[in-house]
Amino acid sequence: MSGRASVLEIENQWIPLADGTRLAARIWLPSAVLRGEAAPVPAILEYLPYRKGDATAAADARRHPYFAQRGYAAVRVDIRGTGDSDGLLQGEYLPQEQDDALEVLAWLADQPWCTGRVGMIGYSWGGFNGLQIAARRPPQLGAVITVASSDDRYRDDCHYMGGCLLGSDMLKWACTMLTFALQPPDPRFVGARRCRMWRRRLEHAPELGLDWVSHQLRDEFWKHGSVAEDYGAVECPVFVVGGWADAYTNAVPRLLEHLRVPRLGLIGPWGHTMPHEGVPGPAIAFLEEAVRWWDEWLKGMDTGIMDEPPIRIWLQDYVAPAGFYRVRPGRWLGLGSWPADSVEDEVWTLGGEGGLVADGGVRTRPGGAACPIMLSTDHSAVQSGVRLVLRGRQEFGETAGVWCANGFADEMAVDQGPDDERSLCFTSDPLTEAVAVIGHPEAQIRLDVDRPWAAVAARLEDVAPDGKSLLVSWGLLNLTHRDGHQSAEALEVGAAYDVRVQMRVCGHRFAAGHQIRLALSPTYWPHMWPSPQTVTLGVWVSGPSVLCLPVARDTAALEIEGPVTAEDGATARAAEVEPPRDERRREIKVDRTTGRHEIHDREVHERVIATTGARYREEMDDVYSILEGQPLSAAVRCRRCTSSQAEGRRWRVQVEGE
Repeated sequence: MSGRASVLEIENQWIPLADGTRLAARIWLPSAVLRGEAAPVPAILEYLPYRKGDATAAADARRHPYFAQRGYAAVRVDIRGTGDSDGLLQGEYLPQEQDDALEVLAWLADQPWCTGRVGMIGYSWGGFNGLQIAARRPPQLGAVITVASSDDRYRDDCHYMGGCLLGSDMLKWACTMLTFALQPPDPRFVGARRCRMWRRRLEHAPELGLDWVSHQLRDEFWKHGSVAEDYGAVECPVFVVGGWADAYTNAVPRLLEHLRVPRLGLIGPWGHTMPHEGVPGPAIAFLEEAVRWWDEWLKGMDTGIMDEPPIRIWLQDYVAPAGFYRVRPGRWLGLGSWPADSVEDEVWTLGGEGGLVADGGVRTRPGGAACPIMLSTDHSAVQSGVRLVLRGRQEFGETAGVWCANGFADEMAVDQGPDDERSLCFTSDPLTEAVAVIGHPEAQIRLDVDRPWAAVAARLEDVAPDGKSLLVSWGLLNLTHRDGHQSAEALEVGAAYDVRVQMRVCGHRFAAGHQIRLALSPTYWPHMWPSPQTVTLGVWVSGPSVLCLPVARDTAALEIEGPVTAEDGATARAAEVEPPRDERRREIKVDRTTGRHEIHDREVHERVIATTGARYREEMDDVYSILEGQPLSAAVRCRRCTSSQAEGRRWRVQVEGE
């Protein structure tokens, strides 16, 4: 099919399943194909719990018609128990969800307008289940594009990080998903069944948060749906996409390294969103990239996309710390592999006076392994070096920003100075030449604590000549998980342990004249749920503890033109009654009398849906509270209120969690 095809939309199409359940789909097709006047086309499936009729309606209308105009059937399906589909939502990524998807793929392939070849695309939940369904090896699935997703549900999702419970996001996400699960279907499509369906959803609300907190180790609960358990199960080509401001970028290098199918990687500066609407920018012509991928693998065309570097990344430059960036400065690099041949590990020693000194020795990273510095594991050995001590402060973490940025106000980490004052900091001299870090920074530290239950947070920072400090990467480690996340073992008070704290993958260029800083602390509220007692952390320096940085030597030789930033009209908004409303703010309150520290995040998102005129509104309030010196005072309160009003019909769902 040449040129730009005219498109017809089917607002609701029922897809029947073997057990009698019907899933609701919204479909865009080339008009001539639907009329039988043109040859069948491949299908592109996006499979989500986020309500095709309102919550994602505008975004869907900006994305899927683009594919249909270029010779594809674009299909957006509400998963079981959400939106207009039958059934109940009982949890994340359950076997039932995957089984249903296999039936959906078979149904699509069997339609007269489909060639039998299907691709899957999605970000976040849709990125997760695209990988999971690929691992089921359905014969119809020809290729996948996974954006902002993870291959390991325990290691990299909103529940745990480094074995630490994510206080900033676990309850927050449980309330968000419960709100989606409780919203009613559209009476235009389900008719008189609407009240019965809605009542059933209300009576069978899933207890998501209880499930997650009941599985604090990486057990079978988390292994299900984690393609990291068997990368070889994925047999179709995969395009893996992430953003540095997102929380799910760690999966990109792992998938590129371990998958054994044709694959490409792309990491830009964006948050948790699609790259053609990416903030921070520059946003790219991602839908054009996607069509090249689909044409290559679903139509058998040579589009040249596999001639691109295996992974393209946006190498970020320093920018003054702020809660929001419209654009992050930097440049595109093309890497020939992951781990990249051009990257070597550089070792920096933590000094007794708070210095950070490059050892001068570098090692080529062997097969993606951690920086190969051998540390003693003999806890009874006499310690060498200098021991620095820090008593944890519960207020620590107020400069961190949110765990997963979407591209709204007050999300990014601000100047790290206030938190640095509450940390053990190790800072280099001003750099004489630029240092480009591409990969996972890792703090390898010898430490001791005065409690049997403790954790440690590590932050990598770029300190400008004016003293402002930009957060580059960070990581957490539950010290009772020091030997892995399959078991927890209490610490021996006063014993020394050699541990590795892997930080988030990053691509950042430290400019000449800037300084590199590593900051350590036993607290990081609200990201890291606090240990039950205040912890004093001892760190052995001047020899036993190091920072390992994956450094790219000649980035000029790696620079490429990168994806284009124009979208050929695809980013033009679908017809909307009025502009969308997206508001977000963060407020930090400190009561010096009581020692209470409180972070309050509030968001309001409002859309008027073009097809129905309905006003769809989401309100989100999250409050994180803690008393200095009292870790057991930690509390999170979340409120979600979603409403819709159209043509005399009005509904409202409110969820509160604590």
